[in-house]
Amino acid sequence: MTQSSIPRRAIRGPFLTFHADPFTTDPMDALHHEPDGLILTENGLIIAAGSWDGLRDTIPAGTAVDHYPDMLISAGMIDTHVHYPQLPVIASYGEQLLEWLENYVFPAEARYADITYARAVARQFLTELLRIGTTTAAVYCTVHPQSVDAFFEESERLNTCMIAGKVLMDRNAPENLRDTAQSGYDQSAELIARWHNRGRQLYAVTPRFAPTSTPEQLDLAGALLATKPDLFMQTHLLENRSEIAWVRELFPDRASYLDVYDKAGLLRPRAILAHAVHAEEADFQRCHDTGCSIAHCPGSNQFLGSGSFPLFKALNPERRVHVGIGSDIGAGPSLSLLQVLSDAYKVAQGLQTKLHPAQGLWLATAGGAQSLGLEDRIGSIRPGLYADLCVFDPAATPLGRIRAQTAETLADRLFALTMLGDDRSIAATYVAGELLHKRSTV
Repeated sequence: MTQSSIPRRAIRGPFLTFHADPFTTDPMDALHHEPDGLILTENGLIIAAGSWDGLRDTIPAGTAVDHYPDMLISAGMIDTHVHYPQLPVIASYGEQLLEWLENYVFPAEARYADITYARAVARQFLTELLRIGTTTAAVYCTVHPQSVDAFFEESERLNTCMIAGKVLMDRNAPENLRDTAQSGYDQSAELIARWHNRGRQLYAVTPRFAPTSTPEQLDLAGALLATKPDLFMQTHLLENRSEIAWVRELFPDRASYLDVYDKAGLLRPRAILAHAVHAEEADFQRCHDTGCSIAHCPGSNQFLGSGSFPLFKALNPERRVHVGIGSDIGAGPSLSLLQVLSDAYKVAQGLQTKLHPAQGLWLATAGGAQSLGLEDRIGSIRPGLYADLCVFDPAATPLGRIRAQTAETLADRLFALTMLGDDRSIAATYVAGELLHKRSTV
């Protein structure tokens, strides 16, 4: 559906959005709560958002009103690190990072040479994202260009804002999953020409991680990134101690793991570094200096036994690093960012810090948009932004209904939602003002 053909829509109900950063001020003061709100959309964009009483008389004649009186409406959630080809191997038992790649991921990704298969999984994946309230994601495809075409074709059909790219791997991977430094560059350049900024689709130059790319491939990835100022870059960093030792062996002339990417010209705004579990102060300082962001993936890090990302160290106000939240399936055991936020809270507790529920929601919405440099398009409920929205139902589950009866404050209600919520807690999802998911009542 083209943006100009999207009908007007009015969405009524309590809504939440951020007007400040909850990590720099009182978290609840950063959050705007409209107890009975109205969001008006036209041509895919929000044209007004405020109280029902203040805006009801501005609803254009003939506009349907979707009403969610007992829910919480939010900007759609943003997953800053996820692998769509790994959907079929989610929840695979027993390995840590390197063994898990070898035993589960690489065999699964080999199937994406078949574009028919890739299209089927891309459709399943995007359907599932909308079902759990995620409207934008930074997505890894496979080494096969057709895996990227399959993904963007489906995203374009849905009009979702997605970031994706062909994985670059020219060594330390099965032969059927390797490209070369030059073929990876050429294929990525063709995909950029075909998809970047086509509608709402955005391209990410995607070296999987340092061990599977030669220095030549990383240098060419940097050269490719330099061809357009608004391209994204995504890769992995400092996830697992065995991986870190391997990088040290493969790149003995580099000062650190992060320096491998830095010397290749990959660190800049819109560069997304997944995990950074074992980042040190020098790494955080360099991320701050270059404007790149970190995708915090607590569910995946726990599942693979990688460690605990020190979120509040990354957010040190003296050299703040942009951070988003990531499901990282298939290592992450759930696509639901509500469940990922539950994991993030527990990881923070284990590090003797406290993640407030408003801070968690910010990471999954406005903060995620900011970490991607997309805050002028998505992540908040305000005029001029895309009407990408999700509707939370805090009482959707049996435990949620019990807990909702004792939640006396909005903060408590939000905390219970992020601790107990899952796919059932998403009543509806809108993309550019179009209702693309509505929870079944059966």
